[in-house]
Amino acid sequence: MKKLVFYLTVILAMSSGLAKAHPDEGKADGKYVHDNEALHLAAEQGDATAQNNLGEIFLYGDGVTQDSQEAVKWFRSAAKQGHANAQFNLGLSYGNGQGVAQDYQEAAKWFRSAAEQGHAKAQFSLGINYANGQGVTQDYPEAVKWFRSAAEQGDAVAQYNLGLIYLEGQIAAQNYQEAVKWFHLAAKQGHAKAQFNLGVSYGNGQGAAQDYLAAVKWFRSAAEQGHAKAQYYLGLSYDLGQGVAQNYVHAHMWFNLATINRQHDAQENLDNVAQRMTPAQIDEAQKLARDCKKSNYANCD
Repeated sequence: MKKLVFYLTVILAMSSGLAKAHPDEGKADGKYVHDNEALHLAAEQGDATAQNNLGEIFLYGDGVTQDSQEAVKWFRSAAKQGHANAQFNLGLSYGNGQGVAQDYQEAAKWFRSAAEQGHAKAQFSLGINYANGQGVTQDYPEAVKWFRSAAEQGDAVAQYNLGLIYLEGQIAAQNYQEAVKWFHLAAKQGHAKAQFNLGVSYGNGQGAAQDYLAAVKWFRSAAEQGHAKAQYYLGLSYDLGQGVAQNYVHAHMWFNLATINRQHDAQENLDNVAQRMTPAQIDEAQKLARDCKKSNYANCD
């Protein structure tokens, strides 16, 4: 199977992903407003959890006018009381310059406060600061330490990025077995990029025994989430008959979907496999691709 070259974008832009607070689906507007009023009262009385939740409501504009500065005000109030989620949210606000002037040193400060309480996303974000030298002196071992802390708590994004680190060997010693370990943990949580990289690892026999069946399994999992490169590699698997029975119709379908999703080289492979197919087979493959795309990849193959 053709090998891929992976590039580690060290690492990564600032972490994102505040846990958005939503009202229940069936909650009436009046009840929702009442809840916000009660939340505001609790926040004014110094309840740190209420302050953090109110900050999230202002950040996202849930039932109120969106106001990032007001969000920061409440995150800060809760963060000063030691509320880990609020510290993380305040760190993100500083890192992204949202509601406050961008300040990586302040971001790192608040990420550290939350990270030292075991907050996984804060640990990962602090790792990013150390990897990029943002707000702290660049320190790759320290970055890996915090990525690992988050990954060991089950954070899929941290697990995936730790896998990339060991795969590339740029900021830690290259270790394909460790890469596969972390890709596998993230892949089991549904992380599409980890699923794809795990498929490549099995296909290349890199960090794991070569296993085309396992490669196809993980390519399919990622492809069915819309991952274009996994769709392309699943097409290659069908085209070459590696891990699946050779099937030009299915190869054409996955190349077609990868082309739609702008995967490099997919069009060339689509054209090549079409030359080996009958018009009826091409029509069938195109219908399968349409049905697959229409179902958001739930009805493929």
